[in-house]
Amino acid sequence: MKRLLKIVAVLAVVLVGAFLLLRVPDTDPVAMRAKYGAPPSQFVTLPGGPTVHYRDEGPRDAPVIVLLHGSNSDLHTWQPWVGRLKMRYRLIRFDQRGHGLTGAAAGGYATDAFVGDVDKLTTKLGLTRFVLAGNSMGGGIAARYAMLHPDRLAGLVLIDAGGAPVKRNGGGNIGFAIARIPLLNSLAFQVMPRSVIEKSMHQSVSNQAVVTPQAVDRYFELARYPGNRDATLARFGTAQTPFTVAQVSAIRTPTLVMWGREDSLIPFAAAGWFERTLPNARLVAYPGIGHIPMEEAPDRSAADLSAFVDSLAPATSVR
Repeated sequence: MKRLLKIVAVLAVVLVGAFLLLRVPDTDPVAMRAKYGAPPSQFVTLPGGPTVHYRDEGPRDAPVIVLLHGSNSDLHTWQPWVGRLKMRYRLIRFDQRGHGLTGAAAGGYATDAFVGDVDKLTTKLGLTRFVLAGNSMGGGIAARYAMLHPDRLAGLVLIDAGGAPVKRNGGGNIGFAIARIPLLNSLAFQVMPRSVIEKSMHQSVSNQAVVTPQAVDRYFELARYPGNRDATLARFGTAQTPFTVAQVSAIRTPTLVMWGREDSLIPFAAAGWFERTLPNARLVAYPGIGHIPMEEAPDRSAADLSAFVDSLAPATSVR
């Protein structure tokens, strides 16, 4: 018995030593703010909520578009759209709770907690009516916001959005697959080699040109922003229930559904479900494009967004 205990003790020491040796440390928050939070970035503390990293660009009297990024992403994913559209629209994007420079937040990571942040931030900024656009996880949050706050939305844009009761593609993504495996996810997130981040990004897109060294660095560094790893584990450990037909069919907000036909994370069948179920929706598909059309096909997707918003004007302007 004593021999067995000694073996177990030695093994425990070896495992702890290996963990400490291989563990990738958190990034320095001051350095990350300097690198990713310089102007036009701003920070605002929401009532009872996190201190949110956001950017508010474009003419103040222009139609307003609020942009919600996807899981494990950040506000920089919208830069291709912002560069093309900020002369004509007021574009507001922010790092959601547990992401980017916003970091961890009290109150958990259920969808309605994210929805609450959207409502608090837009209220803080004095917005009364706006277009809400979301990609992936952000699309599911945007749809839920439309269910709870329809009076504040002039338009809804769902980009490869989560929430449809459609089986996800089997190929998937290594990063998201690991995140869903208890115990392994905790260990893997602490070790977190850059190569896994890069592979995950390659698996998410069809236009591989968007997976640049700078983009991989950003994902890798912000994933390790203090608190974000624990937030990601908590978020993936939170039960997610798909929307029902009754919930989505009750959304009357004019909706643009945008989807990459080669999406390996959320299949194109989900786009069809949203188009059929939403009573006031139009679908735009992007052949040869994966999970993030705003980065993979920025010219086409920005033009489609612009045409949609213009069809709603002037109802999208701040009043």
